[in-house]
Amino acid sequence: MKSRIISISAAPYDGYEFPAILDSLASCGVKHVEPAFIVGYTEPFNEEAFNESSAEQYAGWLKESGLDCFAFSSHIDLGTPEADRIFARRMDFAGALGAKVINTNAARRDRAEIFFRNIEVLAKHAERLGMIIALENPGNGEDNLFNLANDGLDLIKRIGSPHVRLNYDAGNTVSHRPGEVDPAQDALIAMPACAHVHIKDVQTRSEGYFFVPLGEGEVGCTTILHALRDHEDLNLAIELPLRLHRDPGAQPVRQSFPVSLSKIETIIRRSLSFVQEHFR
Repeated sequence: MKSRIISISAAPYDGYEFPAILDSLASCGVKHVEPAFIVGYTEPFNEEAFNESSAEQYAGWLKESGLDCFAFSSHIDLGTPEADRIFARRMDFAGALGAKVINTNAARRDRAEIFFRNIEVLAKHAERLGMIIALENPGNGEDNLFNLANDGLDLIKRIGSPHVRLNYDAGNTVSHRPGEVDPAQDALIAMPACAHVHIKDVQTRSEGYFFVPLGEGEVGCTTILHALRDHEDLNLAIELPLRLHRDPGAQPVRQSFPVSLSKIETIIRRSLSFVQEHFR
């Protein structure tokens, strides 16, 4: 297998404390964790969570665990008036944990003017931090500046900064633009502009969209992984938001209680083996 960073998102551990997450991931043989702070998709938090003291605590937990942080998920709409200040603080927090990539959404299309003003400021901040902002395609169906791969390519070209790239997630495409494109093929179109990739699998059911172990859904994960073999410098995170599904309208629905650690660990091991097998 080619040498690259394979992170596991903390998303399946929604509801667990960070030290417990790290212990569990270590028991699965994981080397990199991707912390996830996403309003509506993970345990509630406020912006005060991204303070210097908390960053030091998280960095300490990482050091004790032996795990590293390369990518950090902290999605917001960068087209809101305060997004430049809010996201810069999140970038500082991620950087203190060692992250080199921070994933976020772009913006609703009707907020384009503010987005382009904010991203210019944030790109300069990313340069100071030695970090890349990776814009991710959403899964909620709302018209975004980055709905599909070609939108993302156009965005990156217009922004024109090496510190702003894409984090394509084909699992989001299934619910965001159902039936419009082949998710795996769209991922391949986006890949040249990606700094990072999320891989997760999805099954469409009458009740909505459900996240399943890699290879058991309709995303085409094998196609994506085989393409990634030719992009040796492109790192990825396995994202398994097991506590979550999307309703038929693509809106997130969280279960009342966290998923059991035994179930999470079984699915992580299975999905990690799936990735490693297809990289051989």
